Order: sequence, then C-alpha cells, then structure tokens
Amino acid sequence: MSETGNMNQNNLDKEMQQSQKAYEAQEYQQVVKRHSPRPKVLRNTIMAFVVGGTICAFAQVFRNLFLGAGLVEQDASAAVVMIMVFLGALLTGLGVYDNIVKVGGAGAIVPITGFANSIVAPALEFKREGFVYGVGARMFTIAGPVLVYGFLTSIIIGLLRFILG
Repeated sequence: MSETGNMNQNNLDKEMQQSQKAYEAQEYQQVVKRHSPRPKVLRNTIMAFVVGGTICAFAQVFRNLFLGAGLVEQDASAAVVMIMVFLGALLTGLGVYDNIVKVGGAGAIVPITGFANSIVAPALEFKREGFVYGVGARMFTIAGPVLVYGFLTSIIIGLLRFILG
C-alpha cells in the first residue's frame, strides 16, 4: 500500500475510534439519566417552607416574650437575633442542625440560624488543625463572602441615603 493509502487508513481508523467513543459516551449518558434519582421539587419546596416557617415562628415567639417583658422593639429584635444565632451555633455543635438542613434545605439555610451554621460548621470541621490555622482560618470560609458583600451593600446604601438626604 502506498504512503497516502496508509495515511487515509490511519485517518479512517482514528475517525472510527472517535465515533465509537462518542457513541459510548452518549450511551453512558442515557444509562446515567435512566438511573439517576428524580428531583422531588414539590416535596423539597414544602419542607423548606415548613422548616423555614418553624424557625421564623420560634423567633417570633421569642420576640413576643421579650416585648411582653417590657423591652422596646429594637432591643427585643436584637435579643432575638442573638438567641437565634446562639441556637444555630449550638445545634450545629451538637450535630443537630445538619439533620435539619437535610430535611428543610433552603428553609434551614436562609434564616439567621443558617448563617450561624455556616460559621460554626467549618470551624468544627477544621478544629484538629489547631485554633489558628484550623478554627480561625476556616471559620469564615463560607460566611466570609456573605459578610463582605453585606458590608459593601450597607456602605453603598448608607452613602446613597446620606447623599440623597
């Protein structure tokens, strides 16, 4: 066979191998799609609503108790935030909050208790690396960007309010 014939045969072999790989990849994707669990959107939405609503209801109960005890509205709200952050951190430390998140998803992540969880969970995970390089360095891994953008947004809103009167 001539050199040109060998090159054509090699190109043909490469094309066949590529088409075989593409066929196998497509077949694999079909198998994965067939055996992948279907998302339970309605159930997840309902559970997020129930869990998030329950967390907010607990916060409202604490707020009503503080208002009934004679605290002014601003002080009662501040006390509720402190209690909810404490409870989120405590439940994370005890390993309970992870189970709540598994059931409630975004309903447990969005409230202030989820923020406490996002600070405490990495700190607990890396505590064996020491207090400085483990807990201190990793504590704000997840919550750090939230804090940065929250601070920046509050500064921008404050400046706009100051400028616009």
